[in-house]
This record gives sequence, structure tokens and C-alpha cells, in this order.
Amino acid sequence: MLNKLIINFILYGGISIKLLSIIQNNKTVLGIQTDQGILNLESILGKYPNNTVPTDIMEVINRGREAVKSINNYLDDIPKTAKVYMDEPSAWEPAITTPEKIICVGLNYRKHADETNSPYPKEPILFNKFNNTLTGHKHNIKVPKTTGQLDYEVELGIVIGKTAKEVAKEDAFDYVFGYVTANDLSARDLQFRTGQWLLGKSCDGFTPVGPYLVTSDEIEDPDNLHLKTTVNGKVRQESNTSDMIFDCKEIISYISKHMTLSPGDLILTGTPEGVVLGEPEEERIYLKPGDEVSVEIENLGKLTNRFISDN
Repeated sequence: MLNKLIINFILYGGISIKLLSIIQNNKTVLGIQTDQGILNLESILGKYPNNTVPTDIMEVINRGREAVKSINNYLDDIPKTAKVYMDEPSAWEPAITTPEKIICVGLNYRKHADETNSPYPKEPILFNKFNNTLTGHKHNIKVPKTTGQLDYEVELGIVIGKTAKEVAKEDAFDYVFGYVTANDLSARDLQFRTGQWLLGKSCDGFTPVGPYLVTSDEIEDPDNLHLKTTVNGKVRQESNTSDMIFDCKEIISYISKHMTLSPGDLILTGTPEGVVLGEPEEERIYLKPGDEVSVEIENLGKLTNRFISDN
């Protein structure tokens, strides 16, 4: 598809820029969204070449702060007349486009465990999702025909910035590139059909991520962020990451002791209370076509999706 825009939000050194991947003529490059509109880096680089400027969000993550610096320096150096702005993007794609791994933590909020009558886990409960579940801000998500119990879960997402293996807890944040808002959609009837949760977690579009990717240096304390979910404008979840049983450092360290984490890997850290599953059985109203869900995390942005029929 031509002219498809993928939005990512990156902050560096107190200067905020919004990074986009723009697909034009089957070629993907980065763009920048500013207060004035969207800058098309492909056209700018065509006039003012610079081989230090990354052209893909995953390249930015792999190169880290050096990549963000190069983008900021490039934009500062080019003439103002080169900055031709476009309007709002026609489509938002996942803030993380091709993670090698999507690793999720289950039952990681005390009040969520309480509402589901579950004991607090002694170690992080891990499961995985796949790239087919990724979708972006404002995308419609099809409600699978195979479920009648689709639930929402606002979650803080950690994006790994460099290879991490057997990382000590005190060093864990050194391996974080940034954070995102995510919605760990869950088909409860499929999730608990067997002893494995995968089926209920990995349907197409079940991991909206975005709209922004915010660098770690802009988040003072990821273990103290306000989270909220609204369904059709009504608040359903409202909590703080301080209620997590295993904090961000513990999660990163624990996972890295069992598998190598790679740049771009996405870790979803669990959801707070307020999910449909936590309601008395007779009061549960699961998501249906026509519903609109927004999940929001302090300083990371609001992610909104509408649900449609799978015809």
C-alpha cells in the first residue's frame, strides 16, 4: 500500500520529535511529525543526503541514542525551506513494527490477582504473542468469530534497546530503549480452553501498540505511572504501575536469565484491575463490534481502537 504512515514517538535530550515510517513506492523511510505537521524525510534526504540518518524505526532502536542524535542534528542543520509539511497521517501502525519477541507477564498486579481470586505468583508468569497480533492507533480490530468473550488489558510495554543476557536487576534499565502503551487483548473463552493461554492471546490484531514510543530517559520512574482504560467513553480500568507485583527491573532481569533479549523485543508487563473477567459472572459485558476502547499511560499517550465484525 502506498503512502502508508507508521507513527513512533521518540524524545531525546528534552527535545521531542515524532518518528514515522513512511511507505512510498514500496520503499520505507522515516518521517517526523512536528507541531507544524509531518516532515517527509525521504524527500528531504533526496535534496540533502546524509547517510547517518536512519531510515527505519528498528534501525533507530538498534543504533540507540546515536541514531536519535543524528536525526536531531540533521533536522537542525537543514534549511527551514526544506521542511515541507504534510497533514495528519492516514494510518497509524504499531509503534514497534517487527520485534523478534513479544513476551507478556500474567497476573502481575495485586488488585488484578485479587479480582480474579488468584494467588500472587512467586515468579513472573510468562507467555508470548506474535507479530500477527500487532496493530496501531486508530486501526479497526476484527472480533474473531471464535470468541464471545473479548477482554481489554491496558499494559505498560518495555522496548529493549540492546542485547541482554543474565542482566542483574540493578543494571536492567541500562538495556531499555523506551516504553509504549499497549492493549493485551484476550479472548477469555479461548484463553482458558486449555492449560495454555496462547490461543486466547494471539488472534490477529490482539496487540495494539502506540501511538508513541518514548525513550527511557524521558520516563523518570516506569514503576509509578498512571494507567487508564475507557470503553465507549466509560472508565473501566484506572490504576498505577506501582501496584505491579514484579517491577520493571525484576521482569527484565528474570527474563534475561532464561533467554537472550534482543533490541526491539517488546515486554508487556501485565494489566491492573478492572477487566471484564474480574466482574461477577452475571455482570460481565465483553467487547463487541462497534465498541471503542482507549488505553492510556501517563507520559506515553492514548491508544484507541474500534472493534468491528469479522465478516
